[in-house]
Formats: sequence, structure tokens, C-alpha cells
Amino acid sequence: MAMESNSNPNSVEEESRNWLELPADVTSTILQKLGPIDILINAQDVCSSWRKICEDPLMWRVIDMRYSGDWWDMDYDLEEMCRQAVERSCGQLIYINIERFGTDDLLHYISHSSNQLSRLRLVYCNRISDEGLIEAVSKLPLLEDLELSFCSFDMETLETLGQSCPGLKSLKLNRQFYRRVECDIAALAIAENMPNLRHLQIFGNSLTNRGLEAILDGCPDLESLDLRQCFNLNLAGQLGTKCSGKIKDLRLPHDPTDDYEFSTEIIDYDDDYGYPFGLSDTDLLTDDDDYYEFSGGSDFSDYTDLYFY
Repeated sequence: MAMESNSNPNSVEEESRNWLELPADVTSTILQKLGPIDILINAQDVCSSWRKICEDPLMWRVIDMRYSGDWWDMDYDLEEMCRQAVERSCGQLIYINIERFGTDDLLHYISHSSNQLSRLRLVYCNRISDEGLIEAVSKLPLLEDLELSFCSFDMETLETLGQSCPGLKSLKLNRQFYRRVECDIAALAIAENMPNLRHLQIFGNSLTNRGLEAILDGCPDLESLDLRQCFNLNLAGQLGTKCSGKIKDLRLPHDPTDDYEFSTEIIDYDDDYGYPFGLSDTDLLTDDDDYYEFSGGSDFSDYTDLYFY
């Protein structure tokens, strides 16, 4: 009696399938999950059909250039690669993230090439100046979603951004919390210049109840508010009730931080870190021109800029 074969013709077909023959839309979806860096370095050189797909402007409407590897081992120019990605978008770019490597020149190039941009993410972008950011944003009339986390821009820049972007609906302004520092500069700038905000994340901000009250009054359409690690706030009384009654999605100072992607370390002002990132002595002035008492405080004449957080 002949032995039956256990081989499955379908499994043989699966093993011999040519993945390069997938429909273009399926291949496009797969390639987009790789991200722009892997596409430019590897995927576009696999074959001519993949290269054609990788040159389609629709592939570059969203450009997330965050780099997860070791920066000291990187042997390619992220800024130049980003320019190539923006060029391929042919003006259809709607979102870009230039985390950690953004510069004035790159932001200038993006803003002049992408007038449809609605979402901009700047994280640890300390090579972008106040002037560079203001000039770029003035060229982005459709900007609705802005992140400026762990950056150092002055208060006037934040005010100008709000005035230049009346359609701004979402703002992220995150940092690490510094003990013994109270500062409402950012909160007041937001309250006075961003009335159409619906989503606000100010993780680790040094604002007080005064600043939060101003935000609630100045941003009447606010739907979500992330106040995690804003430990200068006291929400036990009427202000807490006002927050919970007004905000649909409210994250409180002591809420869990498991889903937060950055460091949650709390910095002590007296540590060797120096001034809180983005703060100077002038920030610590009160309305009565007094200043908070800190050990080792320096002469105010050494500082002229007002940083917003």
C-alpha cells in the first residue's frame, strides 16, 4: 500500500511566494511601517518596483525621523536624509518629527517646502533658535498640532507662536520637574495667546494654581489636559473641582506615568544640574519683583532672557 504524502500543496505555494509581487498598495503599507530612515537606507534599493513605490509622494506625507539607535555609531547624515524625504513629499507633507537633530536651516527648508504641514514635533531640538522657529511657523498656516518638549525658547517666542497660529489645537510642552521652582510664565503665555487649544500636555511644568486657573479661563475649548508631575499644583479645593468639571480627559500630577516616553526623574534645584532647563533667574521673579530663595542664587544682571518653562 502506498504511503500517503503529508505535504500540503498550499504550504509549498506559501514557501515559494514572491513577496515582490504583492500589490503596490499592500507593499506601500508594509514599507511605511519601516519608517523613512530604513526606506532611504535599505528598502528603496531592493528592486525597481520598490523604488518606484518609495518615490511616490503619498509615501512621505508623514515623516517620523526619530532615531532609536546609538547616535555615536551613526554613519549617515539625518538632516540630509530628512531633506530628501521632504523633497519626495512634493508639498504634501502633513506631519514631521525631527527629534534631537533639528536645526534652523532644516526647519526653514521644511516650512518653505510644506505649506500643508499641520503637525510638527520638536524634541530636544536645541539647535533651533527662537528666530528660526518663529520664521518657520509663520510659513505654516495650517499648523494645528505642535510639540516643543525639552526645548529652550523664550517666553516671547511662545506668545508669538500662539498669535501666528490661531488654528493651533494641540500643544505639548513637556520637561522634567524641578523641586523648589515655581513659574507661571508658560501657563500665562498659553492662556493669553492660544484660546483655541483643545489638547494640552505640560508634563513636569512648574506652574502654580494661578497659572492653571489662567489656562482654564483662557482656553475655553480645552478637552484634554495632562498635568502629570506638575507638583506645585494643589487641586484639593475649588480648582480641582473646576478642572474635573471642565476637562473630559484629565491627567493629575500624581497619575501613573507608565505610558510616558521620556524620563520621569525629578530634579532637585540644589543638585549640580544648574538652572532648570529653559529657566533663568529672571523666571523666578514674582509680580512684586521679589525672588524665590534658593541656595547659591546668582546676580540677576547676568541673565536677560525670559524662558517659558
